[in-house]
Amino acid sequence: MSRQRRKLSSSQIYHVMLRGNSGRDIFIDDEDKHRFLNILTNKKKDNEFVIYAYCLMDNHIHLLLKENKDNISHIMKRIGTAYAVYFNKKYQQNGHLFQDRFKSEVIEGELYLLAVIRYIHNNPLKARLVKLPEDYKWSSYSEYLKNRTKMVIVEDILKLFSKNLSKALPLFMKFSQAEDNHDFLEYKEDNQTKKDINTYQKASNFRDQYLKRNHFELILLRKRRNKIFRDKLIRELKEKSILSNREIANLLEINRGIVQLVKL
Repeated sequence: MSRQRRKLSSSQIYHVMLRGNSGRDIFIDDEDKHRFLNILTNKKKDNEFVIYAYCLMDNHIHLLLKENKDNISHIMKRIGTAYAVYFNKKYQQNGHLFQDRFKSEVIEGELYLLAVIRYIHNNPLKARLVKLPEDYKWSSYSEYLKNRTKMVIVEDILKLFSKNLSKALPLFMKFSQAEDNHDFLEYKEDNQTKKDINTYQKASNFRDQYLKRNHFELILLRKRRNKIFRDKLIRELKEKSILSNREIANLLEINRGIVQLVKL
């Protein structure tokens, strides 16, 4: 069966998502995230594209890019390949790091552009990693607040709120805090890879039902003697949910390293 042709954007702006193969983590530590951002910065130096927003999560990446000298497929291939070579060498792994090819959606219109930026920056909040977008270290939100960056084109976006940048920033922050239940690109998976547990709340409900069904308390998952029971729950969450290892660890209130050791 042939692949569906990628939809092209008349604005040349795309919301792009790269996900780890089978939902695996693509960032194990902060050094990995730094390396990816360095790759992004270096590729941008060639003037191939413009960056409006980014967010690095443990098992996936959101980017908002505008084509310049090159097309989105070539841009993402170079970025993805460079990072995969680094990752596989560091962790002595083989095979595909990313799940199939990257996902993308076209951005047409200023309101949709702004809504996608808000969605990207609020990803860590939806995953309950932080309470405020500015508290998350690995997104471009803080770069908007500082309004000084060599990587993200901040002014172009802020000027959509006001030509006066001192007035634009509070308006941008207020817009970013507004509730938006649109999932955009996050869960637009192919049927064969779609997972039933596609929100943190659903994962929380699944955990509670599992514990209740087995007459078990959450705090007992930390005990080594309960490893078989705990690993079974971790394995089911990996198979059925979109959660990263860190998010599963937070959900079960255990160390992330324990989750990483459980294989499907």
